[in-house]
Amino acid sequence: MRVLLLGANGYLGRYVADRLLADPAVQLTALGRGDDADVRFDLASGSPGALTRFMDAVHPGVVVNCAGATRAAARDLVRHNTVATATVCEAMRRSACSARLVQIGCAAEYGPSQPGSSTAEDAIPRPGGPYGVSKLAATELVLGSDLDAIVLRVFSPVGPGTPAGSPLGRLAEAMRRAMQSGDGELKLSGLAVQRDFVDVRDVARAVHAASLSAAQGVVNIGTGRAVKLRDAAAVLARVAGFTGNLHELDAPPTGPSGRPLIGSPRTENGLVDHLAGGGPQGPANPPPYPDGCGIWQQADVRTARDRLGWRPRIGLEESLADIWMEAACRI
Repeated sequence: MRVLLLGANGYLGRYVADRLLADPAVQLTALGRGDDADVRFDLASGSPGALTRFMDAVHPGVVVNCAGATRAAARDLVRHNTVATATVCEAMRRSACSARLVQIGCAAEYGPSQPGSSTAEDAIPRPGGPYGVSKLAATELVLGSDLDAIVLRVFSPVGPGTPAGSPLGRLAEAMRRAMQSGDGELKLSGLAVQRDFVDVRDVARAVHAASLSAAQGVVNIGTGRAVKLRDAAAVLARVAGFTGNLHELDAPPTGPSGRPLIGSPRTENGLVDHLAGGGPQGPANPPPYPDGCGIWQQADVRTARDRLGWRPRIGLEESLADIWMEAACRI
């Protein structure tokens, strides 16, 4: 099976490449903006015609699109997430290879969810920020393309290589600094936010399964379990051997039921707002990883199980241990 991997140099793309290369039946060609890609090509600025000619030469049976941006200005998010996907779809429609498209989407397309609920693929998307908007537009382009296509809506990927701008990446870096300086207390804020963390290696397995399946449409990729950042922080402290105190500076506002208020400006982007220097009225500067998903997100993963035969295998503690191993190397 010939596979063309787009965005092979990114966080997800690197693990997808490793997973595909482990399959002896796969012949992989990596396309990306970095020097280590087999072919250098910028989807945000390249023409569909040039990509079509390349596809006709390689003649892949599957195209996997991991390309995109998560932290950028709105204009750049549209270029790298939406325009780039439009280029891929147009090139595939023009190409004679009749390839299958596996598109990487994200949970930010859904936007905030009701605490305690699981978000299924038929939920009405209401993205709460430009990142989710740009990715949702890309998904709509794929679904309306008449291609043989599947969109994997990945929830919160974690594990080795976790970007420093993500909530757990920033948490690990804060703990590293505390241990390096000998601080006995780590002061953190916004830890009430809950996310469905799925290991990046499990995401790569899902991409491999989607490449081999005939499933189409949107499929959630997560664990089906939301975890509070404060609980993740406690696990990270244990695996790191941090014996000091974790001091939470504030708690999210609650309603009459005692549940956090989703719409509160102090919790709308959770940990990242507070680490970006926000006060009671929200962040002083744009947060570095604004997913716009409110205080809660949890995936309904039954479709992935039933249509792809996929289940997550790697637990959060193992993912956090791998994140810490990388952070500890900088001490």
